[in-house]
Amino acid sequence: MTTLLEPPPAPVEKVRAARSWTAALGLVPFLGYLLIFLGGPLYFVVSGALTDAQGRPTFDNVIASVTEPQYRAAFASSLAISAITAIIGAVFGVFLAQAVLTSRPESALRRIVSTASGVLAYFGGVPLAFAFIGALGQTGLATLFLQGVGIDLYGLGFRIDSLTGLGLTYVYFQIPLMVILITPTLEGLLPQWREAAENLGASAWSYWRLVALPVLLPALGGAVLVLFGNAFAAYATALALTSGSIPLVTTSIAAALSGNVLANQQNVGLALGLDMVVVIGIVMVVYLLLQRRASKWTSR
Repeated sequence: MTTLLEPPPAPVEKVRAARSWTAALGLVPFLGYLLIFLGGPLYFVVSGALTDAQGRPTFDNVIASVTEPQYRAAFASSLAISAITAIIGAVFGVFLAQAVLTSRPESALRRIVSTASGVLAYFGGVPLAFAFIGALGQTGLATLFLQGVGIDLYGLGFRIDSLTGLGLTYVYFQIPLMVILITPTLEGLLPQWREAAENLGASAWSYWRLVALPVLLPALGGAVLVLFGNAFAAYATALALTSGSIPLVTTSIAAALSGNVLANQQNVGLALGLDMVVVIGIVMVVYLLLQRRASKWTSR
């Protein structure tokens, strides 16, 4: 009970408003970080892509980035290797994640795969390139071992600095990343659904085709898009492994920004960066839409 000596309680609306302002203040450092390290570079890329060397507005840089033969080849290579490695990583990653989930929760297999996936999914760049050169280079350990058993990889046309070798390197970190992305959705498949399907006479294939796969499709599509964007934006691994001999968007941007372009095309590299922003933006929008549909199975 409120007495004459006690102030009346604050309205609920004022308390909620005060809490919301306090919570908003906690976002200030994060918003500042985004503004400095994301907004600033994005403004630099967009403004540079839409101006010429004298600072005058122009679309010539963007047009050149999508019409010049070398840049079209770079986009074709990047899109192809990103799509192929995303699909391969998704297929093997799903099977590996399902195999782990069917094991006992306290088994060593589950602990090893979970820990290794968290490490290997982010093991890239120059160390990964050197590891593959040491294993599958012309004098690599795996190459020499296969030669000893009668399989000459380089005699068959394989090269570690080719598009095939680069794709093989990308798959190395795509599979564990897929395991991390798809495991929560696989865990969302209730055992009761399979039991009900079996009680109704459904085979294992019918269960996966009619029950599990429709549930998994949004999450699978979103995970494949993440793998695609992960490969599309990779730079250090490709540069260290191929020394820029394979035309990719990321290496083309590096070459353009370092001055390796035609006269009066200094800002084409920024236009290529803008093209990448558009591609990754589309990928992330579609991913968020798919993730919204898949979230109801992973948020239970």
